[in-house]
Amino acid sequence: MWLWLLALLGLWLLRRWHRERQTVPGLEEKFVLITGCDSGFGNLLARQLDARGLRVLAGCLTESGAARLRSAASSRLQTVVLDVTSSSSIAAAAAWVQERVGQRGRRGPGGE
Repeated sequence: MWLWLLALLGLWLLRRWHRERQTVPGLEEKFVLITGCDSGFGNLLARQLDARGLRVLAGCLTESGAARLRSAASSRLQTVVLDVTSSSSIAAAAAWVQERVGQRGRRGPGGE
């Protein structure tokens, strides 16, 4: 019985190790846009993806939140003040993203 449990645990650990070693080719060329990066989950995700080498475009509601995030990250992370409840703010942020990414980043919904 114990031998089966050890074998299952070993297989689970091997599978986990294999999954964590997988990488995305050209990761340093990829962009990701995250909204809600002032604090909480968005902030944590932006910092973690930045640490893994992705170029992060982070939307923050306030300039102070954007400044705090920039100070905690590398130069790959760029911030924009974005209020997702304002159409004009969304349009300005979309133009800002297009300026930085160009056609290299069209992979999300509506992308190529």
